[in-house]
Amino acid sequence: MAISAIIGGLVVNDKYMEPQRLDLIISDGKIIDIILPGKYSSVLMSRFGENNSAQIIDATGCYVMPGLIDTHVHFRDPGQTRKEDILTGAMAAKNGGFTSVVMMANTTPPIDTPETLRYCLKKGRLTGINIYACGSVTKGMRGEELTDMDALHEAGAIGFTDDGKPLMNEDLARKAMENAHRLGVPISFHEEDPAYVKTPGFNRGFASKCFNIGGADRMAEISLVERDVRLALETGARVVIQHVSAAESIEFIREGKRLGADIHAEATPHHFSLTEEDTVRYGALAKMNPPLRTESDRQAIIAGLRDGTIDLIATDHAPHTIEEKDLGLLKAPSGVIGLETALALGITNLVYPGHLTIQQLYERMSLNPATVYGLQDAGRVYQGSPADLVIFNPDEPWTVCDFVSKSSNSPFIGETLYGKIKYVFSGGRLVCSDDREAFFESLRKR
Repeated sequence: MAISAIIGGLVVNDKYMEPQRLDLIISDGKIIDIILPGKYSSVLMSRFGENNSAQIIDATGCYVMPGLIDTHVHFRDPGQTRKEDILTGAMAAKNGGFTSVVMMANTTPPIDTPETLRYCLKKGRLTGINIYACGSVTKGMRGEELTDMDALHEAGAIGFTDDGKPLMNEDLARKAMENAHRLGVPISFHEEDPAYVKTPGFNRGFASKCFNIGGADRMAEISLVERDVRLALETGARVVIQHVSAAESIEFIREGKRLGADIHAEATPHHFSLTEEDTVRYGALAKMNPPLRTESDRQAIIAGLRDGTIDLIATDHAPHTIEEKDLGLLKAPSGVIGLETALALGITNLVYPGHLTIQQLYERMSLNPATVYGLQDAGRVYQGSPADLVIFNPDEPWTVCDFVSKSSNSPFIGETLYGKIKYVFSGGRLVCSDDREAFFESLRKR
């Protein structure tokens, strides 16, 4: 029986208005005691005897937070495992403090049948963290015919999305929302009308002028966000607007929430950290869909995160090979990896400047994702809850360099960020540690 005591840290939780200094006792994968500081020795002795073999984790100077939850990752498995697979994607997630992730459906083949979904979930059970998956909204992600959403849900899909492709048929979008509402699961939308996109991955403005290309106009996103906020109000569906990039989109979402729509929105770390000027600076490493936009858009995203209009931070972890990103601006695929830098970017660019508190960052990266996707046992610390935890020092700097992911397509390479992850527990097991001796000792005890 593995026993651990996490002592001296500031525990972040939904029950507290601000982090509290508490000690946690973990056994059999669960948090069995939440106690006042310094009481752990007597509790361990009374519960397990004087000669217990508890592993003591000193979290002094650190926050102890429920494991992060990423509701938007691409693990390229099946079909493109040279970029990433479920096992390496999970390793990257652990390295970034994530204990639960939701895979998008645009694999090859897409997750449009129960068989493909079951393959993903079965492989996910080998990773040591919680791997969930969304099913495709349409067959083959072609936007023409709905999948058997009931069968996918029964097989384990916790939501639906055609992420990577916009759903242009309004009647089909409405029917998909109605089905998702009936099944009680979220449906998420990639909002980019191709009619407004001449060159994907680059904002139509400063970036497109620098590269002398057409770019992607902001109306590509705004027009579909307006439609889907309206449909969310009509259908009552729980709708997630993915990777919001434009200020006007945020206003539509804010108004939809005010009117009572069950609508939610994601912001990616790259969209709250960078602008289209960084696309010029980093080239293909900062090429993504939707593109980086203006500084005023970035500030609107931050304001949306602050007031809760944007209630999810999701990475859109999108691995590509070095060879693909070296094809040049126009031929290189869009997307960046994000799992291993997300928490530090949140601390560096949201908490340190005073935009969010640690408590609010926790809500956007753990509590709200668990709530929106119906993950009942995730995102909280309570007696009896699964011991899914990330322990980090917000003041410790580190330089982005080596990735655990198969891919390294990140514009943040070489950047110094704040917020060093020290330990990650999943189901009570230590799955990541920057203290190699402690990590390998935990492996020996298994």
